[in-house]
This record gives sequence, C-alpha cells and structure tokens, in this order.
Amino acid sequence: MSWAQSVTQCTQSGGMLTSVEDLAESNFLVEHADLYTSKTSGFWIGLYRNVNGQLFWQDNSALDFVNWDEGQPLEDKLAYCVEMSASTGYWSILPCSLQKGFVCKKPKINPFLFVLYLFTDAKKDKDNGHMNMWILLTLVLIILLGLAFMIYFVFKMKTRSETGREEKWRSRHLEYSHSQTTMVDGNDSTNDKEKNEHSVV
Repeated sequence: MSWAQSVTQCTQSGGMLTSVEDLAESNFLVEHADLYTSKTSGFWIGLYRNVNGQLFWQDNSALDFVNWDEGQPLEDKLAYCVEMSASTGYWSILPCSLQKGFVCKKPKINPFLFVLYLFTDAKKDKDNGHMNMWILLTLVLIILLGLAFMIYFVFKMKTRSETGREEKWRSRHLEYSHSQTTMVDGNDSTNDKEKNEHSVV
C-alpha cells in the first residue's frame, strides 16, 4: 500500500502509523517485522516530511529518536514518507506512492475513553454495534443506580437529622406545656378551695 493508503487503513482500525520513541521500541518492531521480510522489504511508519522539509510524526510525538540508514535522510524533493527496513530497522525517506507494508499503533485507552470509544465504535461498526451499545447502556445504568443510592442515603440521613430536631423541639414544647398545665391546675385547685370555703360559711 502507499503511505496515504496505510494512514487510512490504520485510522479505520482505530490507530495511526507507528511512531518509534526509542531503541527498545525499534528493536521490538524489527523482531516482529523480520517475520514478513519475504512479503515486503520495508514498512511505512508514521514519520513524514512536510513541504518545508521538516520531519513530523503523524501522532504528533516528539522526534527524540531517529534510526536513519546510511546516507539518509535524502534531500530528494519527491520523497516525503519514511520506511523502516524489515531486516535492519533502519529508516529511509522514499516517495509516498511506493507499495510497502505498514505498522499501526493504537493508543492506550483509559476507562473514560474506553466508554467513549465503545460509543463511537458502535456507530462505525454496524456488526458489533448492538453489543457495544448494550455494554455502554449497562455501564450507564450502573452509574445511574450508584447515583440513585447515593442520593437516597443522603436524603435519608438529612431526614433523620431533621426528625431528630423536630422530636427534641416537641419534647421541649411538651415539657413546657405540661409545666404550664400543672401551674394552671394548681391555681384551679386553690380557687376551688376558696369557693368551697365561701360556700360553707
């Protein structure tokens, strides 16, 4: 495939042409690329040269590591794309229209992005869309149930504290009204005695 076709293929599979960040990653790629030397001499990677002659990784990684073959990078005005040799791992700038293999790299996914990926993937992939949608709906349902329980317990705790305050207020009010009643009853009995004394005379 050409470099552009390789970019498209990687993007459709949820990745990008690989960036190579260090010698360990380069060696890893060479070990695995060596299995395909009978099919292709090299693989497109995500490094390219823009029209100003600057080199960039397709995934915007920093260009901290290079593994150029002898005599590279060429100053050829028609060569803009970078190939990694399947046998040596060294890089060469070639015309982007050449047919090569390619190496894709998918980003690591954190849980939040995984849910987002499932949602967007469900739109792209019609065959697995229903299953992905069920997984997404299950996750959303679990989150909503968790929120509902949390709201219920917060409301219950708040109601308990308000009920406790009301009970204290009622008991104080009852004590006050009971002491008032006792005082009124005491006054009534005194008045009754006075009435009885007046009537006896």
